[in-house]
Amino acid sequence: MRAAAAVAGATTLPQAKGSEDGHLRSATTDDAGAIYALILGRLAEGHLLPRAREEIASHAHRFVVAARDDRVVACAELAPLSREVSEVRSLVVSRDARSLGVGREIVDELVDRAATAGFERLCAFTHAPSFFVQLGFSIVPHVWLPEKIVTDCHSCQHFRRCGQYAVVRELRRVYQAFVPLATLHG
Repeated sequence: MRAAAAVAGATTLPQAKGSEDGHLRSATTDDAGAIYALILGRLAEGHLLPRAREEIASHAHRFVVAARDDRVVACAELAPLSREVSEVRSLVVSRDARSLGVGREIVDELVDRAATAGFERLCAFTHAPSFFVQLGFSIVPHVWLPEKIVTDCHSCQHFRRCGQYAVVRELRRVYQAFVPLATLHG
């Protein structure tokens, strides 16, 4: 039931260890600046690909954000690649919120949302595959995700020399609620 409520709007989830007033919610266009700032900060570390603020604003409804003390401290996008495959994209946790379990909560929420929306697999491209493996993902060859290659990789400056690992998690369908795929595409 949590995923169905989360797809519809804000929901309070268990707090991360050590956080006060911590909760996950669907992002809004008002969060685009905070999400963009988080991504820019991580970009400098060489772990993410750039995103345009306008693109983030237009896809804000696909993001989950973690807020603490009314400040966005983490984010990730559930980005559909096909009718069967969706991707965890732009997963960022601010330095002060790392090691609190916030990243795990966000990925768990995206797993729930992807299953509820009817996706069969959830993937991510990451420099930290062990984090995702702990959450039930498996490391796979990039070619096992042709949807990602066609959608993003061909235009990437790192194509054919990517330092990221592809990870995939098979999803069990959740029949608690029906969420049209059209709500995630946009």
